[in-house]
Amino acid sequence: MKYLITIVGPTAIGKTSLSIDLAKNYNCEIVSCDSRQFFKEMAIGTAVPNAEELASAPHHFIQNKSIFDNYTVGDFEKEALLKIEELFQKNDYVILVGGSGLYVDAILKGFDEFPAIDHSVREEVNSNYEKLGIKYLQGKLEILDPVYFKKITSENPQTLQNPQRMMRFVEVCLGTKKPYSSFLNQKENNRNFTPIIIGLEADREVIYDRINQRVDIMINEGLLAEAQALYPHKELNALQTVGYRELFSYFDGDFTLPFAIEEIKKNTRRFSKRQLTWFKRKENTQWFDYLIDRGKIINYLNSKT
Repeated sequence: MKYLITIVGPTAIGKTSLSIDLAKNYNCEIVSCDSRQFFKEMAIGTAVPNAEELASAPHHFIQNKSIFDNYTVGDFEKEALLKIEELFQKNDYVILVGGSGLYVDAILKGFDEFPAIDHSVREEVNSNYEKLGIKYLQGKLEILDPVYFKKITSENPQTLQNPQRMMRFVEVCLGTKKPYSSFLNQKENNRNFTPIIIGLEADREVIYDRINQRVDIMINEGLLAEAQALYPHKELNALQTVGYRELFSYFDGDFTLPFAIEEIKKNTRRFSKRQLTWFKRKENTQWFDYLIDRGKIINYLNSKT
């Protein structure tokens, strides 16, 4: 039997440290599914494991892409499953770790397939969004796929404010003349491993304090200079993320630096709350306090294998 030990939880909770401890215990390797740590130009702002951590256990999918690459969750699913299969040739255990719920789901249960969308449809949707804003996308989706619109409104309302996701929903509806939701969960994805999912959690005040400290460390380590180097490319999709957007607004003259830093902290705290909401809905996840003795987690894992 092959086991994919999957570690989830909010940002700054200690997933990297736990993954290394478990990799050492099981003498196995780590596959990262943090969608921001893929990009080699974004080391500081994405809290990539440091050199000592990377040397402690073999890691995969860390800084393996460029912000200029068009890399999707579907691409990741294909590449990561091949790597996981390869690693299982050497060991019965692989560690999967990351805070990107969509990417975790892609590995554990598969990614839905969609027909190719004509480029003209994509251009039309993008043009209308630039002229009319996010409300155009929200209104279109409500008309074209009221079932899915209602679902994300109740379960994941922040998605309604995400232009990339919303444009995708609308372009699929327009390009296929079918609701976006009609393509979801249509195929059975069999996996040749057994996932064991563990989550790390803490009181909200603890998580928020750890986030605030991490942002301060990033600033001290040179996040400002990293963001400045990326500023000419600020429109790239990979850079539409917390920690960079706020500093781009500072470079634009819209924020002061202290305000930008506070915005990074605030938006990261909001992101962590969304992460917990996503992961708490996942069945068969065993949650542990982030300070729990590692031996207790290992005992739990051993009881499942």
